[in-house]
Amino acid sequence: MSFSVGTLAAYTKENEQLLVASSVLGSKTASLIKEQGNVMVGVKSAETINIMDTDAIFQDGSSCGFNASGLTSFTQRTVTVGKIKVNEALCLKDLEAKYLQKALPAGSMYDSMIYAEEYSKRKTEKISSQLEKALWQGNTASVDVNLNKFQGLISLITAAGASVVNANSVAYHGVVETAITDTNVVSIFDDIYKAIPAQVVDKDDMAIFCGMDTFRTYTVKLKSSNLFHYKYDEAANGQFFLPGTNVRVIAVQGLNGTNDIVATRISNLFIGTDLLNEEERFEIFYAKEADQVRFVSEFKMGINLAFPDEVVKFFV
Repeated sequence: MSFSVGTLAAYTKENEQLLVASSVLGSKTASLIKEQGNVMVGVKSAETINIMDTDAIFQDGSSCGFNASGLTSFTQRTVTVGKIKVNEALCLKDLEAKYLQKALPAGSMYDSMIYAEEYSKRKTEKISSQLEKALWQGNTASVDVNLNKFQGLISLITAAGASVVNANSVAYHGVVETAITDTNVVSIFDDIYKAIPAQVVDKDDMAIFCGMDTFRTYTVKLKSSNLFHYKYDEAANGQFFLPGTNVRVIAVQGLNGTNDIVATRISNLFIGTDLLNEEERFEIFYAKEADQVRFVSEFKMGINLAFPDEVVKFFV
């Protein structure tokens, strides 16, 4: 006598209490802007960034009298928010035939979410990650439903036209680049730095933003060039100072896959939302009439920049 097990799959321990979620980075760009205090709350549809500028005309002060001179101007740029919701319906009975049945409570009616903590954490991380991408790549004309709710920075910078400094031009480095490679990456970042307007290049919050892929190409090239006399201690956190300067290079997930690079002051960027951190709020509840557990999150988000002439773009 012997066991006949040829039709059974080899046994693998499936621990229903251990669901490991892969790492999803949150919205780094939004966090940086929030640190600057540039979050406009209570925005239901659109709100303006109100900008005041003035000059100071020196006059000969060796004689008495008053001669009016100078100009103070008020301009506006609008932050238009997208109205976004995330809805999911879950029928826990679908799990009865799977190994996840062990996590279901006794009985045939399931009125609460299993792995609720892990599920909600993963869900909010996904929302945050998708917002990070939308803050840069959002375009209301996109067919991607995760990108067409509001205009992102790439679209806004493109729409600003000649007001933005274009570092990818013959005027700056003698050639228009069509890709970022190991060969040209160092010169590209140097050209972007040289293109930053002189009046803002020394500001503490001036930064060069790029995707993690571009950041990796750049750091590997610096390392292979033996530029060890510069400090790269923070590179593991996705940022460091451009060698020999006070300008930070910051890697953001929102620019991954674009080969686009943007230099600007962080304080030049403004986020609009209806309620601060509203994208982190959600509700999980049991819909008795449908016999479903449902997830609901709803929020508003938008972005814009105040001064296009303080922005340097490198778009390939």
